[in-house]
Amino acid sequence: MKNLLTIAGSDSSGGAGIQADLKTFSAHGTFGMSVITAVTAQNTQGVFAVENISPDVVGAQIDAIFTDIEVDAVKVGMVSQTEIIKIIAEKLKKYKFKKVVIDPVMISKSGYHLLEPEAKKALIEELVPLAYVVTPNIPEAEELTGIKIDKFDDMEKAAISIKSMGAQNVLIKGGHLETEATDILYDGEKFHYLKGEKIPTKNTHGTGCTLSSAIAANIGRGLSVIDAVKGSKEYIIVAIENALQIGKGVGPTHHFYNLYKGAGMLDE
Repeated sequence: MKNLLTIAGSDSSGGAGIQADLKTFSAHGTFGMSVITAVTAQNTQGVFAVENISPDVVGAQIDAIFTDIEVDAVKVGMVSQTEIIKIIAEKLKKYKFKKVVIDPVMISKSGYHLLEPEAKKALIEELVPLAYVVTPNIPEAEELTGIKIDKFDDMEKAAISIKSMGAQNVLIKGGHLETEATDILYDGEKFHYLKGEKIPTKNTHGTGCTLSSAIAANIGRGLSVIDAVKGSKEYIIVAIENALQIGKGVGPTHHFYNLYKGAGMLDE
């Protein structure tokens, strides 16, 4: 079994962050481990408070994993402070780890700023260059590059810009486009269009976390980047199509739908 590590924030409602990552790792037949960067008070209606873990403790968590357990891939999610970003980058360089998926989480769906403004520079300079794959959605890509994205050409320009920051592969997620949910993967030579249709549901809490952790799991299992992304997109589509109506706001995706279906555990 492959061992996957997520470095991210905790979501008390279980739909995003560390909790979504670990569920996704399990759904892909891998063993999930975690380094918690922050504790959030959130539910389906929004994020109400964030308590960052000290950089020393974040670093100690990473050391505890890498000095004992073989890691096959790492997903990095919510990292809100410059000092935390720097310690993560320092440790990944120390252990010479290459299979890193960076999900540049900046703003929650409810509008809460999860990345402190002064930390954006550190994210671009410290973490993005370590990314085997970086997975911004359109608002995050706009924030990283300063490019206004309204169409596919803009997505391609943003992907080129982020690639120039040092990432090996860039996946611009197109879910914020008005007409369709087509993603673009750029490997430095070719643009791969992964077409998708809009799914009529409001329950999309944790989709970005889930997709990026699925990509990490697939890469850890030995898939190529394009196959890892394709498989992850298929997985997240099913998870969104069968999203759970939990809470009063934006519910979570169904991380285990296919497993439950195969085991005959779904209500008719």
